[in-house]
Amino acid sequence: MNYKDLSPGQMVPTRKAFGYGLQELASVDNSIFVLDADVSNSTYTSYFAEKYPDRFIQCFIAEQNMIGVAIGLSLRGKAVFLATFAAFLTRAFDQFRMAGVGRNVLRVIGSHCGVSIGADGPSQMGLEDIAMFRVIPNSVVLYPSDGVSAFKMVELLREYDQGISYLRTTRASTKILYDSNSDFKIGGCKVLRESEKDVICIVAAGITLHEALMAYEKLKQVGVFISVIDLYSIKPFDFKTVSYVAIKSGSKILTVEDHYKEGGIGEMIASSFVNDSIDVYSLAVNKIPRSGSTEALLAYEQISADSIVKKVNEILKK
Repeated sequence: MNYKDLSPGQMVPTRKAFGYGLQELASVDNSIFVLDADVSNSTYTSYFAEKYPDRFIQCFIAEQNMIGVAIGLSLRGKAVFLATFAAFLTRAFDQFRMAGVGRNVLRVIGSHCGVSIGADGPSQMGLEDIAMFRVIPNSVVLYPSDGVSAFKMVELLREYDQGISYLRTTRASTKILYDSNSDFKIGGCKVLRESEKDVICIVAAGITLHEALMAYEKLKQVGVFISVIDLYSIKPFDFKTVSYVAIKSGSKILTVEDHYKEGGIGEMIASSFVNDSIDVYSLAVNKIPRSGSTEALLAYEQISADSIVKKVNEILKK
C-alpha cells in the first residue's frame, strides 16, 4: 500500500501505515536495516521482514541488546530503524541515554501507545515514552494522527541524522485526515480548525486529535468555536504557529494527550508559554489505567471528546 492509496475518511492504524511506509522506503534505500523485539506482527515491521529478510534482525525480548546492535549497525553506516511496544522501550533507557550522548543516529518506533490500546491493560500501555525521548539531547519526537502522516514521517526519520528520532504509533484504527498532497516536516504542525470566533485553542496529537475534532463538532452545535491544532511534531514543536493561533483564540490553550501528564505535551506547552500572557490547561492520563475498550478508557482518563467539551465549558466559566 502507498500513501496515495489512502483517502480521507478511511480507517487505518498509524502503526500499519508505518509498516507500509518502511517497506516502500526500503525499496529505494538499500542501507535500511530493521530490528524488532519479537512483536513484528504488531509493529508491522513484518512487512519489511517479508520483503527484505537479509536486512531484518529479530532481536526477541531483549530490548537493551537490540539498542546495542542498532548502535553498532549505525556506526557501520546503516540506516537503522528499530521497533517494539513503547512500554517495553523503557527497559532500554540507559542505552538510549548513552546513544544520545554519543550522537548515535537511531530511528525508533514505539507502538501500542496510551490507554487507547484498550483490553491489553496497563502493563502494555506506553504512557511515559514522550517524556523519555524528549529528555534525550538532539532527539526528535513525532506523533502522527493518521495513516498519511505516519507513512510520510518514515521518510522524515530517515532524513534526520543528528541523533535519535522517535515515532509514536497507535494501535487503534484512526480516520484518514490528510490527502496525499499534504506535507509534514520536523518542527511543524497543522491547524485543522480555525475561525474568527474561537475562544480556546485545542492542541492534541494522535488519538486525542480525533477526540478534539469530535469535540469541535459538539461545541459548534451550541455556538462555541474552538481552534484545533495537530501537534504531530512534539520535539521540536512549532511555537510560532501555536502562539499565533492561541492568541487569536482568547489566549487560552487546552492540551489533550494519551500520555501521563508528567513530561508530556501539556507540561511542554505550559513551560514554553510560562512568560507569555496565555493560559494553558491540560487533559492527560492521571489515573492508573484499567483494561477495557478504547472508548471506555479515554472516558475514564477524561481525555475523550465529551471530556474536552466539559473542560472547555469549565474554562469559559472562569
